[in-house]
Amino acid sequence: MWVSLALFLLGVLTALAAPRLLSRADWVEREPVVALWVWQCVVAAVLLSFALSMTFSASAAWQAVRGQVFAGAPRAVVDAYELGTSGPWSAVLAVVLAAGGLWSGAMLGREIGRARARRRQRRCDLLVRAPLLPGERPGSERLVVLEDERADAWWMAGATPRLVITTAALRRLKGRQLDAVLAHEQGHARARHDWLLHGSGALAAGFPGIPVFAAFREEMHRLVELAADDVASRRFGRLTTALALVELNEDRGVFGPGPAPAADLPQRVNRLLAATPRLTAGRRLRLTAAASLVPVVPVLVAFVPALRALG
Repeated sequence: MWVSLALFLLGVLTALAAPRLLSRADWVEREPVVALWVWQCVVAAVLLSFALSMTFSASAAWQAVRGQVFAGAPRAVVDAYELGTSGPWSAVLAVVLAAGGLWSGAMLGREIGRARARRRQRRCDLLVRAPLLPGERPGSERLVVLEDERADAWWMAGATPRLVITTAALRRLKGRQLDAVLAHEQGHARARHDWLLHGSGALAAGFPGIPVFAAFREEMHRLVELAADDVASRRFGRLTTALALVELNEDRGVFGPGPAPAADLPQRVNRLLAATPRLTAGRRLRLTAAASLVPVVPVLVAFVPALRALG
């Protein structure tokens, strides 16, 4: 029983401590891609800790589960986990964690379903505003230009992803600024940022009281934009990308006084203009490797009794 409790407490500790530690890190905005990877590893470690805790709790509570989990294991390994001395708490913990796992799956399914419904609706609206020409097939166009007085550009994910841009944006953005906006949106598409947004949104909606999942959703929305900004700035320059963001959003009141619907845009522009140097390749590699080891910790905790028994 102590293994399942240790794994449960490890998951709780990671969920509480990781958002605070990452919020204090001074490198996150300089390396948003690395930060995205770190966040994914942290959330994976939390989920893995709870999943392993559920497995060992269920093994301690029910002989049928124990026979499946420890099938073929030496008797000394089974005895090392002390599965028969836990009392009723194992069953309670296993049921609670299993319910949490099922709820997570349901929330993810609901998020995917809603995303597909939104995408279908947007494609229908797009087809009304930009009808197909004779001979065109639905989904064959990769670039769609909309007649609109509002400057905007976005990438529509899906089986046939399309880049949508308005005529107002084409009038406002000139030369390399337009290229920077297109590169930004293509950066979202290539990295499949929509998957990260759906997953983080599902966890935050399913477990609104857990800080790590709420912070995960907020940081995913922020970091994917910073990562796409970097894709554009590396190809067309930081100044060009910053000016493109200003031109594209100037009429929305984002840069004026008072609260704005996209309050992070001024910070994104200032970040591009500040041109803070990236971390060294060695430090990026160390951060990536360290983050990759975080999900390994619950696995090591789970195997400690087995390794002791075999050693």
